[in-house]
Amino acid sequence: MWTYYSDLLAKPVPRYTSYPTAAEFGDIDTGLHRRALEEAEGDISLYVHIPFCEKICFYCGCNTAASGRRLRLKTYLAALHHEIELVAALLPESARITRVAFGGGSPNAIEPDDFQRLVDSLLANLHISNPVFSIELDPRTMTREWADVIGRVGIERASLGVQTFSAECQEAIGRVQSEDCIVQTVDWLRGAGVTSLNFDLMYGLPGQTMHDLEDSLQRTRVLGADRVALFGYAHVPHIVPRQRVIDGSNLPDQRKRFAMAEMGYAYFATHGYAPIGFDHFAKPGGDPLARAALDGTLRRNFQGFTDDPSDIMIGLGASAISSFPELLAQNEKNSGRYRMLSSRSALSANRGVIRTADDRRRGAIIERLLCRGRAQLSTDMLSSVGKALQPFAERGLVSITGHRLEILPEGLPYARTIASLFDAHRQPIARQFSSAV
Repeated sequence: MWTYYSDLLAKPVPRYTSYPTAAEFGDIDTGLHRRALEEAEGDISLYVHIPFCEKICFYCGCNTAASGRRLRLKTYLAALHHEIELVAALLPESARITRVAFGGGSPNAIEPDDFQRLVDSLLANLHISNPVFSIELDPRTMTREWADVIGRVGIERASLGVQTFSAECQEAIGRVQSEDCIVQTVDWLRGAGVTSLNFDLMYGLPGQTMHDLEDSLQRTRVLGADRVALFGYAHVPHIVPRQRVIDGSNLPDQRKRFAMAEMGYAYFATHGYAPIGFDHFAKPGGDPLARAALDGTLRRNFQGFTDDPSDIMIGLGASAISSFPELLAQNEKNSGRYRMLSSRSALSANRGVIRTADDRRRGAIIERLLCRGRAQLSTDMLSSVGKALQPFAERGLVSITGHRLEILPEGLPYARTIASLFDAHRQPIARQFSSAV
């Protein structure tokens, strides 16, 4: 189905959940974030970050810590409540929150009652209009009480960190969870009213075989996942120190990773799922992500592929990123400093980037290529990347008709590499990003 070209995948590239990417973030004046909040209007999305997990996985590159120290968790939640009140005071009346996403870490690392109080605070302080709620969950710490609060809040969308069903691979990445645990979580969530359920899966794991991956794909389908995100494991221990526990010599090579991605695509595409890009899948007809892909409204933000049409996302919590048309602003990463700043009623966004007109133009092209597989290019843009596109065009991976660039079916696994040609910020430092496949 796909042809492996090692030279086209040799250079690691960003995942482009934003443009410019977080790799380009630098120090910014917190006043920029304040002004962006004060000028926000229309439908806005909200992301709430819970940087805690009861158990830390070896592979994880998220900003998260163990939740065992209850006092630290309690003071973090207090700071989060302070930030909610501060942001609410800055947003104008014309700003309406239509989507609320909880991520981490694992939101279910906190107590269900604490989560309910967090939701109540959001509803009491912000202008939230008929919201779509979504949440990331760790099956290992899922409980009936958590399912009950999900039902009371009315959360419709949930994402489970499954990664793999292989016991050997689970041991290797420090995420041991039985199939019974996952089945019970699925049953609880369906009973709580979750209608869109995503499974996060991974390929390229230490010791993972093609059989291991296929088994995980089959179990995912049988359990009825509405969406699947099939990520390639990014082994970057120089950036994520906890990954040093993982034996890098036991990882599948690039060619095998490519074969795994290809098998995942072929499996889901022939078992009732609509492909979203080359590594995401959704059930057509019912799931909003599949509908967005079909009608051309698919977008990309810090949560990956989405049907969210808003150009503004406000991030709450340590390390959370807010996205505005002309600004990307990240809250203080260190949870201790974040708690201190929030307790003083101070915004903590101290890193980010001002998005220039050229950034917005290039970001739109990158988003269209990744979400729709095509983009209309200006004469100067086509001229600047024409030579770099030649190897892809000569191998039948893209077509260029006039000013229209289209990624062909054979070129799907090279989509991020093709999109990166329009990235004016990208530095040729291979160690900075993950493999494109």
